[in-house]
Amino acid sequence: MGEVKNLRGNAAIEKIKELAEEKMCLLCTQSKDGSLVTRPMSTAQVDDQGFIWFFSDKNSGKNKQISENPIIYLMYMEAGKQHYLTLRSKAMIVYDKNKVEQLWNPFLKAWFTEGKDDPNISLLKIDPEEGHYWDEKDGKIISIIKTGIAAITGTKGLDGSLQGDIKL
Repeated sequence: MGEVKNLRGNAAIEKIKELAEEKMCLLCTQSKDGSLVTRPMSTAQVDDQGFIWFFSDKNSGKNKQISENPIIYLMYMEAGKQHYLTLRSKAMIVYDKNKVEQLWNPFLKAWFTEGKDDPNISLLKIDPEEGHYWDEKDGKIISIIKTGIAAITGTKGLDGSLQGDIKL
């Protein structure tokens, strides 16, 4: 099972930054009929207060779903490093030109063709409430070797993972 280390406050924010900053995730919202809708999103920033920021088209289905139910789920996976993070969060739709300017990068023009001044730009400000992380300290190859040794020898305790709850 590995070592368990639950994180709160600044330690939780630092772990979220480590596992989420500038990474892709699956963002899950809920439709009116209660079904989950999941889509890939690129994290623009995890700020010092722990808020996670995304760009979103103001007319998108996710914005509509968030306005109806702000509770969302984020799932991050960096399989090559064996890093995983899930977060239950509250989402807010924000229109802030200064924040857009701060977070803008040229690749966003693929979605917002008029650049930083595109009238369809909105930001999603995500306030993580709780979650769980799994962090393989030794990396994928060492983890596979340790698991193989444990399976052959019938022993436990070779797991080099770190995991825990996150609460903000």
